[in-house]
Amino acid sequence: MEEIKLIEQAQLGDKKSLEELVKKYEITVYNFSFKICRDKNRAENTMQETFLSMIKNIKQFKGDSKLSTWLYTVVSNHCLMLARTESKHAYTSFEDEEGVINEKKFMDWKVTPDKIAEDKELKEFLDYAIAKLHPDYRVVFLLRDVEGLSSEETAKICNLSVPAVKSRLHRARAFLRNELNEKFNYEKT
Repeated sequence: MEEIKLIEQAQLGDKKSLEELVKKYEITVYNFSFKICRDKNRAENTMQETFLSMIKNIKQFKGDSKLSTWLYTVVSNHCLMLARTESKHAYTSFEDEEGVINEKKFMDWKVTPDKIAEDKELKEFLDYAIAKLHPDYRVVFLLRDVEGLSSEETAKICNLSVPAVKSRLHRARAFLRNELNEKFNYEKT
């Protein structure tokens, strides 16, 4: 069933349509929650809170944006509230078995073991650097550069102006570039 129809049916109280919407977005919402919250339990809690909010407030959804944009907003807000109340941020890699759910796994036989080791090391360091970003910058970076949303969509989700999104994204990228430069310049010397 087309998403617009599912939303309309859900707004009329159809539980099957709500269930379909949850199934459609559960992996996306969990993965995004995990990327921001950096913790499996908090990501699961955020996912539950997000869908609970969707169920309670689906009638208020006007369709001015995509449903996914609305869900990203809920996830972002919940994770940012958690981050602001906690002083310490635990490091968890995106590759953690307890972490992100991969929809597709495949083996590329052209990749050599040493390339895999290098890629894994780079990914672990990049994950560590992303975890060091301030949560406000991390959300913008993840929405734009990881999830691939536009500046306008990111601005709407974060309740920011487009220039503010661009500024935060620029600062996040600069921070990550500096972290990578420090890591690899240090290792070369």
